[in-house]
Amino acid sequence: MSHHHHPSRRDFLGQLGAGAALGLGIQSAWASELIDPQAPREPHFPAKAKAVIWLHMAGAPSTLDLFDYKPDLIRLAGTPLPDSFGRNLKTATDGGVGNLLATKRTWKQHGETGAWVSDLLPNLSKQVDQIAFLKGCKTEGSTHVISSLKLHTAGLVPGRPALGAWVQYALGSSNPDLPAFVVLPTGKGAAGGGRGQVIWSSGFLPAAYQGTAFRQGDSPILHLARPANLSEAEQRNTLALLKSLNEHQSAGFPNDTELQARTRSYDLAFRMQSSAPEAVDMSKETAATKELYGIGQKETDEYGTALLRARRLVERGVRFVHCISGAPDNSVDSWDAHNGLEKNHGVMCKQVDKPVAGLLADLKSRGLLESTLVVWTSEFGRTPYGQSGDGRDHNPWGYTSWLAGGGIKPGTHGATDEIGLRAVSGVVDTYDLQATILHQLGLDHKKITFLNQGRSEKPTSVFGDVVKEILV
Repeated sequence: MSHHHHPSRRDFLGQLGAGAALGLGIQSAWASELIDPQAPREPHFPAKAKAVIWLHMAGAPSTLDLFDYKPDLIRLAGTPLPDSFGRNLKTATDGGVGNLLATKRTWKQHGETGAWVSDLLPNLSKQVDQIAFLKGCKTEGSTHVISSLKLHTAGLVPGRPALGAWVQYALGSSNPDLPAFVVLPTGKGAAGGGRGQVIWSSGFLPAAYQGTAFRQGDSPILHLARPANLSEAEQRNTLALLKSLNEHQSAGFPNDTELQARTRSYDLAFRMQSSAPEAVDMSKETAATKELYGIGQKETDEYGTALLRARRLVERGVRFVHCISGAPDNSVDSWDAHNGLEKNHGVMCKQVDKPVAGLLADLKSRGLLESTLVVWTSEFGRTPYGQSGDGRDHNPWGYTSWLAGGGIKPGTHGATDEIGLRAVSGVVDTYDLQATILHQLGLDHKKITFLNQGRSEKPTSVFGDVVKEILV
C-alpha cells in the first residue's frame, strides 16, 4: 500500500477483517498512521515548499483598487455598465447595478516585474518582485459564506475538510510539540460569516486534523498554563490515567474519532505547554523585526503580531498557518465595502500593508521564503460598478489573488476584461489555487484520498489543475 492513500480507521478495520480472512499481513505503516495523525509522512514527490502561510482577506477587498489597474474603468467612471459587459450578469446581491466607479487611486508600476499596485499599499508595492499576481481568478457563489467555504474546503456547503486539514492528513506534523495546522484570527467583524470555524474544520476527516485557533495576546492558547498548585509529575500522572480511561472507552467505539482526537489533544497540549509559549513569545524578537511588522503601532499591532507569530510557527515546523483578517476597529466591519469604500479600504489596507510586506521581507532575509508559500486571497472580488453610490458589490467572476515564495515565479499571470468585471485569460478557479498549493508541498491533489461513507474523497473533489505557468 503506497502512502498516496491514508485509510480511515473504518477502512483499516474492514481491511483487517478481510486480510485476516485471506491470511494476509497488514502493513505496519497503516497501523502507525492510525495511531498517530501527527506522524510525519512522505510527500508524493520532492516538495518546493515546507509550509503555507495563508492570508485570508475576509470580506473581500476590491482588487480593482489594489492590483488591477484599469484605465478604461477610470475613463468610463460615472457611466452605466456597457451592455456588452453586462450580458448574462447575475448580480451577486440585491444591490442592483450602479454606474461604473473609479476610486481616487494613484497607480504606478513597481519593481523589475513592473507590477501595478495602487497607493493604498505603499509597503507591499516594494515587495512585488517576490509575488506572482493571479489576475484572472474566479469562483462560484455570491455570498461570503458559500464562496468562503469553496475557497477553503472546495465545497459549497459545510462538511468538507479545510485545505489545512488535508495537508496535515497527507503530511502529518514535522514538529510533534505543535499543531500542524494553526489558525490566527484577528480583529473584529463577521465578514458575512466568512471567517467562522467551519472554514478550518476537519470535515469528514478524523477530528484530530482540524485547525487549532490561537487567540491574540500574550496567552494565545486557552487553558495551556499548568494550574499553580499542580506539579509536572502530578499532571503527567493525571494525563496518563485519563489516557488509559479514554483508550478503554475508545476501544468500544472504534469509529468515534472525536474520542481519539480528545486523547491526542491532551497529549499534544501537555507537550505544547513548553513549546507553544516559546513559539509565540515576541520578547525574543528584536526591536527592528517588530518595527518591520508594524508591532507597537496602533493600526498594525494586532495583525503584525499575528504575522510575526506565523513566521515563528513555520520556522518551528508548523505546516499550515491560516491568518484571517478582521476589522481593526469598529469604524468598519471587514473588507466588505458595499458602501464607503474609500474609508473602508483606507482602514483595512493600513492594517495589512506594512505587516504583509514585513512578512515577505523577513522570510526572505532569513532564507525562509523559498520554502514557505505565502498566499493572499479572499472569497471573491468586487465589482467595477458601484453600489450605494460609493461602494462595490461582490464579484465572483474576476479578481486578483497572489502567491509568493515556495517555488513560485514572480510576475503577472492572467487578466480581467477592460473594466475588471470578468476573468478573460489565465483563469484560475479556487480549485486550481488549492491544487497548486498542494503541488508545491509535494502533493498530487488527485492522489490524496479518504474513504468517506463508501466514497473516495479528494481535497478539491474532482476539480482543479496546477497553474504550471507560475512555477519556477
